[in-house]
Amino acid sequence: MALGCVAIFAGLSSAAGMLLGSGLVLNWLMRNGQRGELGIHFGGIGLGIACCAILVEVTVRVADWQQQWYLLTLLALVLTVLAWRWMPAPDTSGMTTTGQPMPDNPPGRLFIWVFMAAYFCAGIGYAVSATFISAIVEALPGMQGQGSITFMLVGIGAMPACFIWDRVARVTGDVYALLLACLLQIVGIVLPLLGSSLWFALCGAALFGATFVGMVSLVLAMAGRYYPTRPAKMMGRMTISYGIAQIVAPAVTGWLAAGSGSYAQGLYLAAGMMLLGAVLLVWLKWLERLPQPDGAVAAG
Repeated sequence: MALGCVAIFAGLSSAAGMLLGSGLVLNWLMRNGQRGELGIHFGGIGLGIACCAILVEVTVRVADWQQQWYLLTLLALVLTVLAWRWMPAPDTSGMTTTGQPMPDNPPGRLFIWVFMAAYFCAGIGYAVSATFISAIVEALPGMQGQGSITFMLVGIGAMPACFIWDRVARVTGDVYALLLACLLQIVGIVLPLLGSSLWFALCGAALFGATFVGMVSLVLAMAGRYYPTRPAKMMGRMTISYGIAQIVAPAVTGWLAAGSGSYAQGLYLAAGMMLLGAVLLVWLKWLERLPQPDGAVAAG
């Protein structure tokens, strides 16, 4: 019971930290005449994943999992102090540093609901792969002990991905960039099912890392740009949708794996939900071309 409460608190804290940090960074960028993109911010997630995997791999022979948790907690505390001191004070005014107004321009209600549904599907795809990728590799014949390396590859793939997806979005528009990332993530989810070779799993992990964090970055940047004076307003809605998926997906996948003795059904479920998400993104692109209700706009 106590462990479950700690896990819930940890999940809420990490979600709140990501949401507030993303809102503060995006708000600062827009107020200071920079592009409203979060690639550099979310590149830190990939770096964090890679560093955690490296630390676990380095200390596996001298520390058990509980001691590793303490080490990771200590590292997180140090980084928290640095982030706290370096983060500029939030500005609540409705103006940029050059005196230009920053009006909020929310989209229509249907656009928001379709957007949230698509992000929920992305959350299913993320949660299944992120939760079970190491276990999937460990279950392969002769691959015991390779799970942490696979997880490290996810982080390495995620580090440059956000910058790349920001640039893709500049050319194609946000929704088309999200659609492309969604389709590539489906390939990454399915790859471990195509063969028992470690290479399939590693390529799938790299492709997953290169897409999931890019999708999160693009979605939260889009949501924040609708409310430049208070970016976390719509970011919060999107994060709730993604967070619910992260609660549901591992539970369902674990139940399917317990019954079948394999993670294949869970991966197929994740791929199917991501495909549904791609369909919703096509609908979203169609919606943004329609005339919006008074006081509402759709992003490009």
